[in-house]
Amino acid sequence: MARAITLIRSASLSDVAEYAYAATAPAEARLIFLAGACPLNDDGSTAAIGDYAGQAAKAIENMQAALRDSGASLRDVISTRVLVASARREDLVAAWEVVREAFGDHDVPSTLLGVTVLGYKDQLVEIEAVAAVLDS
Repeated sequence: MARAITLIRSASLSDVAEYAYAATAPAEARLIFLAGACPLNDDGSTAAIGDYAGQAAKAIENMQAALRDSGASLRDVISTRVLVASARREDLVAAWEVVREAFGDHDVPSTLLGVTVLGYKDQLVEIEAVAAVLDS
């Protein structure tokens, strides 16, 4: 299936970043704006309490469900924002490594942020995303 997005890497910027610096979608693409994927279990409880990597994995799992319900997959994501409730770089990296692994070679433009608090009790990670698909 043809993909709607093109990832753009800049030769004039550092290659240290583990993601493309920009992405585009054609005018005919349908954009999908996802709510922040939270690490919630089916019963509404927070998964992997105290575990940044575990919460990132659950948030990715929930994001994949929302994408499927929208007719998309991780390969259709055009950008992400990863929110981590911590001021410690190690905690941000623990969450990021899970997200990075889930996306594999589809290294979409991403922003990783440390925040003071997230919305659910014991929540440490939330992942926002935008996807683009070409409907056939």
